[in-house]
Amino acid sequence: MEQMKQKRNWLSSAVCLALILVMLLLPTGYENAGAGRIASEERVRARILSTDDSTIKDTGLVRSGEQSCEVLLLGGSHRGETYRAYNMLNGSLEQDKVYQTGESALVLVSLDGASVASVSMIDHYRIAGEIWLLLAFFALLMLFAGWTGLRAVLSFVLSVLAIWKVLVPLCLNGMNPIFVGAVVTGGLTILIIALVFGFNKITLAACTGAIAGLIVTAALGIVCTNAFRIHGAVMSFSESLLYSGYETLNLTQIFMASIFIGSSGAMMDLSVDIAAAVNEVVHKRPDLSRFEAMMSGMRVGRAAMGTMTTTLLLAYSGSYIALLMVFMAQGTPMINVFNYKYVASEIIHTIVGSFGLVAAAPLTAAAAGFFLVKPEREESKPVPASER
Repeated sequence: MEQMKQKRNWLSSAVCLALILVMLLLPTGYENAGAGRIASEERVRARILSTDDSTIKDTGLVRSGEQSCEVLLLGGSHRGETYRAYNMLNGSLEQDKVYQTGESALVLVSLDGASVASVSMIDHYRIAGEIWLLLAFFALLMLFAGWTGLRAVLSFVLSVLAIWKVLVPLCLNGMNPIFVGAVVTGGLTILIIALVFGFNKITLAACTGAIAGLIVTAALGIVCTNAFRIHGAVMSFSESLLYSGYETLNLTQIFMASIFIGSSGAMMDLSVDIAAAVNEVVHKRPDLSRFEAMMSGMRVGRAAMGTMTTTLLLAYSGSYIALLMVFMAQGTPMINVFNYKYVASEIIHTIVGSFGLVAAAPLTAAAAGFFLVKPEREESKPVPASER
């Protein structure tokens, strides 16, 4: 039995690894976007040798003007050369950057044939730090969880590639975001849960509940988005997407898809917890009936629901703390707050996602009781004397 379990786990890991390799090689179709412009440009890392802030004007919190930086190019065809680069400040705390001597930055080198025409500052160079942070996370995960941690790393990488290589390009190509999101999320749900349990009945039970919860979330998301008159432009950078030449995209459908995509992780988590708990109960008590196993799963689901819905609330509201502080600081009436489309969109995300969790819990418990209790256990269970 243990060998069979290990074989199933290796099979799911092999399938996941194969898909990762395929998606790494899979072209998105947008590799050459802006090829004519990029051919005469290089984006390289540079070290800031000195700065000149004399033309920067401070007006309260607003800084405007131009910062001049002397930079040493650390890559590209002109590596090792020193140039004067310019950093424009537009008076936006959100978008403006101010550099200090000794920092690393990402710069745009505009070429005129073999010579450098100009150098512009893009942003601070953060890629090295991000890579080290990611590697540290992977190392800690594998150190703590062993082979299970390695499978978690595979699921993480697979999810990132599925979003970047499949979901995003297909949506840009004009395919229905709700359909694409449902297929990608459903496929990831099956593969990620299979990485935990292997291809077996526990996976079948957990996937049944998780996908059923996703269906409920998708249906309610569509209904509530239309009922609350929410336009997809409430999403950050959505208008920039339209102005980039994709004005035919349906932003509202993309918003609808984001509702169930955002809550899919919590549903997977809940479904895995319930399925694993029922499997453990059935393993320890093989005389349990399907109904008793299902009720055990229901009790686990009720306990988990107390924190899962709050998890969604905190996850979504965390990025809107500044907006909530603005409402309070300005004394905005609560009737206005709850009517703003930004707040209404977050309410849809949180409440509709919670509906999906509430649906996923009993459905997973029912599926686990049905699939994990063998029929012969039902038949072999003694009949009480009162029912004879």
